[in-house]
Amino acid sequence: MTMPSHAAVDRVAEALRAAGVEPRITWFDGAVTTAQLAADALGIEVGQIANSLVFTIDDEPILVLTSGSHRVDTGWLGEQLGGTIRRASKEVVKAATGQVIGGVAPVGHLSPMRTVVDVALADYEVVWAAAGHAKTVFPTTFDELVRLTGGTPSEVEPGLEASA
Repeated sequence: MTMPSHAAVDRVAEALRAAGVEPRITWFDGAVTTAQLAADALGIEVGQIANSLVFTIDDEPILVLTSGSHRVDTGWLGEQLGGTIRRASKEVVKAATGQVIGGVAPVGHLSPMRTVVDVALADYEVVWAAAGHAKTVFPTTFDELVRLTGGTPSEVEPGLEASA
């Protein structure tokens, strides 16, 4: 079966290959734009979804990869990172990643981006991340996400370290 082709998904696959990872991209029939929809489609826990959220920290794009079971506390995380975090506009997301909200992958961006990886993702043997389009995901691990993105492992809201 021939998989659909999409420029952003192709960039994700190439970035994975360049990092020594065989891309195992899954295409869904419909968009899976929330962590819960993606988890339901895959038959897994929502916490296994690695949401790729783009924010700005002092007007620079920053990627936060968070477990689907968490919300990012932008005030708290901004304090930890030494800046002010705000939700990025769809235009900033597209300009920084070449991808649209709902399909932003951890890799395959138009330019490198500072990245934070939620330590809660380490609780799972396999996590799933978007692959550049709202109908795509790929399996990975916490350690691989940190390696692929050059990301910094961190809590994304206060108190998570106590439960991890």
